[in-house]
Parts: sequence; C-alpha cells; structure tokens
Amino acid sequence: MSCSTTLSFRARMSTCAPHRPMRSSSMVSRPVVTVFGSSGKDLPATRGADELSGIIFQPYQEVQAQLATLDDIIDNAGVPGPTTMSSVSMARMDYEDRLEAAINEQINVEYTMSYIYHSLAAFMDRDNVGLPGFAAYYKASSDDERHHANLLIGHQNRRGGRVKLKTIHSPESEYTSEARGEALWSLELALGLEKLNFGKLRELHDVASSVNDAEMCHFLEDYLLHEQAKDVKKAADLVSRARRAGPGLGVFEVDLMLQREYGYGLDGDGAGAAGNGA
Repeated sequence: MSCSTTLSFRARMSTCAPHRPMRSSSMVSRPVVTVFGSSGKDLPATRGADELSGIIFQPYQEVQAQLATLDDIIDNAGVPGPTTMSSVSMARMDYEDRLEAAINEQINVEYTMSYIYHSLAAFMDRDNVGLPGFAAYYKASSDDERHHANLLIGHQNRRGGRVKLKTIHSPESEYTSEARGEALWSLELALGLEKLNFGKLRELHDVASSVNDAEMCHFLEDYLLHEQAKDVKKAADLVSRARRAGPGLGVFEVDLMLQREYGYGLDGDGAGAAGNGA
C-alpha cells in the first residue's frame, strides 16, 4: 500500500522509508590522511602545521634577506632617479668582482679575434690574392667570434655585471709567407689563434670554478667551451688538407672546397661556388 499523498513530505519520509538505526560518531570510520615528517614517520594530518615547518618552504620569511639587500642597494645609490638607478644592479647576486673583470677580458679577446679574422678575409679577397673561399671562411670566423662576444655581453648584463669594452689590438694587413704561401700560413695562424682562445676560455672557466659560480661554469661550457673545441678541430683539419694539397693547384682545390661550404668572397652567400663552376 502506498503512502497517502496528503501527508507532508517529512511525514511521508518517516512513514515510507525503512527504519535505519542511527550510528554514534565512534562507529563511523573516517579515512586517515597522513603525511611524512622529516624523520620518515607517518604524521596525522590533524597535527598543527607548525610542527611541519621544518619541511615547508617559507617564502615570505625567507625572502626578507633579499628585500633587505635590495633596500641597501637603493640606499647606497641615493635618491632613486634616472642617474642613480642606472648605476646599480637589481639582478646582481653572488657575482664576484674578479669574475666580472675576467668576463670583460674575454669579451676583448673575442672582439680581437673577430678583428683579425676580418683582416684575413679582406686580404684573401684582394684581386692579387684571389682566394674567395678563404675570404668567405675568415669572414664567417669573424662573425662567429663577434657572436661569442655578444653572448658574453648579454650574460654579463644578465648577472648584473657591467660591460667595459677595452682597446682592440690593431691586426696586420699583410699575410704573406715565402716559405708557406698565403693560404697555408693563414690557416696555421688561424689554428694557433683558435687554440689560444680555447686556453683563454679555460682560464675563464677556472676563475668561475674558483669562486664556486656553478651557473657561470655551465654557461661557459654550454655556449663557448664545447663550440671552441669544435673550432680548433675544424682549423686543424684545414691545415692538414692544405698541407696535403700542396701549393699551386692544391690551394685552388682547398679554396673551392671552402666556397662550397662558406660561399664566395666577403659576401659569403654561397652563390659564388655554384656560379663559378666549382
């Protein structure tokens, strides 16, 4: 028999629903959530959060030291303004002065290398030398060294250092050798320069290691040292090929090989090799 529709909702529920005995709170099972303390033992989640503070990152408390450092920077610079604010770094953190100076020295090395390679490119592009493949190779090498300088400049600024460009040594304009000829002599010079630069970069890495600057060490390894090792190998390969090829037509063959890889002359766009029947 169905319940009367005239009964209220509460009455219908009490009349129609089967009787279920109420259980006390002690009879109800609840899931137990636990977390792990620093000792490795289970801790109930109901324990106070202050008991777990040893394993929790407290950003608002821990950042106070950095904020105090920032205040010191502002105070030492005087009243904040266009002049004083441009003379201090907000990003600088644990950046040693001697590492900053060493970075500036390496920037000078890279620019000097670029300058010498550009001089070599101009020499090889002369009408009375006529080695457009060599010219393109040295032009590409010049661009590569300048790119390395720009990487160092960017990272110097990123770490809060100050870039101080120094005087660049003036390169020679003549690269002739009666004993070896222009091509082989220039390649041997390039190999020596690449090995010299590799040594400079390793010295810079030693400075970064001595001050425990792991970030700078990784930057030098990833963007400069590994690439420089490849540049040394490339220069050594070219010296070996030029020596095997010999003077005269051998130099011409090496030049054609460089045209195919780097282009023709100072333009270095790769069109010269195809256009000249290389």
